[in-house]
Amino acid sequence: MKRPGKARLPRRARVAFQGELGAFSQQAARRIFGPHLQPLPCLAFEDVFRRLVRRKADFAVIPIENSLAGSIHQNFDLLAKHSLESIGETYVRIEHHLIANPRARMADIRQVYSHPVALAQCRTFLGSLRAAEEVSFYDTAGSVKFIRDKHLSNAAAVASADAARMYGMKILKRNIEDDRENYTRFLALARRGRVPHGGAKTSLVFSLRNEPGALFKALSVFALRDINLTKIESRPIRGRRWEYLFYVDLQSDIRSRQCVNALRHLQEMTAYFKVLGSYPTY
Repeated sequence: MKRPGKARLPRRARVAFQGELGAFSQQAARRIFGPHLQPLPCLAFEDVFRRLVRRKADFAVIPIENSLAGSIHQNFDLLAKHSLESIGETYVRIEHHLIANPRARMADIRQVYSHPVALAQCRTFLGSLRAAEEVSFYDTAGSVKFIRDKHLSNAAAVASADAARMYGMKILKRNIEDDRENYTRFLALARRGRVPHGGAKTSLVFSLRNEPGALFKALSVFALRDINLTKIESRPIRGRRWEYLFYVDLQSDIRSRQCVNALRHLQEMTAYFKVLGSYPTY
């Protein structure tokens, strides 16, 4: 089968993401949609999905997993809840920097603000700042904006270099993350039918009847056709105790004969089945 190209995406698309301007999600959005996108920062992940569903945004970009912290379970649940589809993915290396007001000095810092995950990923460096207290904030870039707007000379934030530039702040210390192999995978979302299916990866979600060997039989439809699974994640079904949804990523284009046959076979044994998208990597 001929390898598919990437879908042509609008240059000035309105793209929703969680966080303030300068967030890592905005970096991911630029990789997929280019530098001329119209960024739509949102307070929470629910707001991102809501904007897209209500046509207040053309597309959305969400983090789905981090190489160190694991899956963002809330976004898996929101993918199952809403009638949207994945149209692309990208990977961003997460580089954390200690950022402060231009006149601040390292010795002045008494508080460090950031998202709890970012603080946890910089534990070694932050532990060396014995006089500084860690303060959890809803967003990395938002913490930079907060200390700028409050004119805090004795506080710093952990965030991206983009956030420092965006808000005219100073980087006191670069690359303070504990592990340089820190990457986040982001998905681009669209309303169904907006962008043609097709790409190197296909994502789906399904549930199974409570029968012996059900999961083994379900996964065997891919092994029998030499389709590689790159991820499998289970999430509880609300209101149904001890029943689960299975999220699976396949290294296959949904238009290939092997994938079509595997998904047809899988649907015969599932209680619930939904393709979340088939898409390229940007």
